[in-house]
Amino acid sequence: QAARSGAAMEPERECRVLSIQSHVVRGYVGNKAATFPLQVLGFEVDTVNSVQFSNHTGYAHWKGQVLNSDELHELYEGLKLNMVNRYDYVLTGYTRDTSFLAMVVDIVQELKQQNSNLVYVCDPVMGDKWNGEGSMYVPKDLLPVYRDKVVPVADIITPNQFEAELLTGRKIHTEKEALEVMDMLHAMGPETVVITSSDLQAPLGNDYLIALGSHRKTKADGTKMTQRIRVESPKVDAVFVGTGDLFAAMLLAWTHKHPNNLKVACEKTVSAMQHVLQRTIKSAKAQAGEGNKPNSAQLELRMVQSKKDIENPEIIVKATVL
Repeated sequence: QAARSGAAMEPERECRVLSIQSHVVRGYVGNKAATFPLQVLGFEVDTVNSVQFSNHTGYAHWKGQVLNSDELHELYEGLKLNMVNRYDYVLTGYTRDTSFLAMVVDIVQELKQQNSNLVYVCDPVMGDKWNGEGSMYVPKDLLPVYRDKVVPVADIITPNQFEAELLTGRKIHTEKEALEVMDMLHAMGPETVVITSSDLQAPLGNDYLIALGSHRKTKADGTKMTQRIRVESPKVDAVFVGTGDLFAAMLLAWTHKHPNNLKVACEKTVSAMQHVLQRTIKSAKAQAGEGNKPNSAQLELRMVQSKKDIENPEIIVKATVL
């Protein structure tokens, strides 16, 4: 009995994430949106703050500092000198600077030499579509860096439809084309690709948003197997900031816990997102008052209030295996 219960008490091996993202004093984007959920789900998170701003840039005003690539390198050197630069995961999101991004790639490659099982989760944040028209909100010279340097070393990527189109140079009009684009992205390196949002027509109707996922793994005999899924989640009528950062962090956690089941990992990720967004919009509307449009401060994600939903999400969004 003692031996058996001893085995049951065996702690999970510490899982450590290096998250290189922006930091805001007030609100939830970048590292502020990623750290809490990862910690709640049992991960050790080491954060490098690529910027330190008072708040996200969707507000009327913002102030702060930007970390440059030399400063990033210096922080990493400090970890290395103390020999605490062993990681299981690296997570990155919004970046504006090409040399910073190139330095991230160097760090990821070095960490992969340290630990060949390291998984790099990259949200290649470059732009989005508004009313069907795509535009980039980072400098254009980031695209070739993402395409030629970052994506090839990434294991999991979470582009939106516009970013997937940019990376492959192919437009997506149908689900079939989306699957082909995901195959092209696999061929560039990552074994897991999730197109987090698209303007494809959802089978459930116009009130739903389609996300698509594809996981390609090589079996022992060398053959490749691909699992593809579609997730339809209810649209929430508001502009939130930090949702992509939260999504990537939770996808990291749930793919870790369900390594060969992208369907379950995505269901838990998207369901938790829904819980957070529904709580946020409800609270924002209450604060704004009847008939008023909530402002940026009121629409900050209700992260702490959603702790239980993040930790153990009730599955309210199902994925379809394609």
